[in-house]
Amino acid sequence: MSDASHSLDERPTRPPPPVIAPPGLVRRVAQWFRQPGVLNALPVLVLFVTGFGAPLIIVMEFSFLPSRTFGYHGTWTLENFERIFSETFYISYLWSFGMAALTVAILLVVCYPAAYGMAKLFGKWSIIVTFLFLMPMFVSENVRLFGWFLFHLPRSGVLAGIIREVFGAEDIGTLLYTPTSIIFGLVYVYLPFVLFPMTLGIAMIPKDLVESARDLGASRFQIFREIEIPIAMPGILVGGLLSFVLAVGAISESKVLGGMSVITIANEIQHEFTYAQNWPMGSALATIMIGVVAVIVTFVMGRLDLDALLGRK
Repeated sequence: MSDASHSLDERPTRPPPPVIAPPGLVRRVAQWFRQPGVLNALPVLVLFVTGFGAPLIIVMEFSFLPSRTFGYHGTWTLENFERIFSETFYISYLWSFGMAALTVAILLVVCYPAAYGMAKLFGKWSIIVTFLFLMPMFVSENVRLFGWFLFHLPRSGVLAGIIREVFGAEDIGTLLYTPTSIIFGLVYVYLPFVLFPMTLGIAMIPKDLVESARDLGASRFQIFREIEIPIAMPGILVGGLLSFVLAVGAISESKVLGGMSVITIANEIQHEFTYAQNWPMGSALATIMIGVVAVIVTFVMGRLDLDALLGRK
């Protein structure tokens, strides 16, 4: 027994397996670039970095330069941001983001019935309806807004002339030069950007699922709340996010229809870059707007299922 235990003690032990170090950062980046998807997307990635990322970096760098600086010289400073938070620029931010949020809310309510009809009810006529919604987009946005401007002129406009001829009223007032006219212009211009993604989302709702819920006694509101909205949510989020981002930076609506009665943040940025000739201040205003929009986009994209939107699952 002692000999056996002695022989076991003398048996050679196996060396521990070698520790494989994880690949370094350079090697991981190289492996990532070798993926087929990355190689196929490389031209678009280069275009995105040079055409979108580089200008943003330049704007952000200019925001830290002294006022009325037109080149990369001078000591970096926070005076532009201090001026923004100490003066009344916050009012322009509130107007821009508030009107953009109200525009999205109105568009969601207005577009859902039309999107539901295009996806589920119109059948072969949906192509014609789609074309009717697309026709205004073949005309410049400014031209369309000036058309509504002529329509709403207080005395010599189209609407005033019709009411004067039909009802005999001379002074009916006007929507022009008010926040209401700006909201009207935003809703009119950005309606297709909500309608078509929402139509795509509603088209993903299985007809059999709705019929099964109806057979089990679900009401129309229950089907809408428990089935249609959750399934169509990716399209709703895409449309709402797209229109919100565009509406925040809109400038023509406040100029043409609003008559500068409301100064949006886009107007402030344009004023600093042009009339005031204060590029660093305009860059600081734009940087804050981009940062707020980026936070909102990141939050929404975190809740967005692109695979579901594209029908991959």
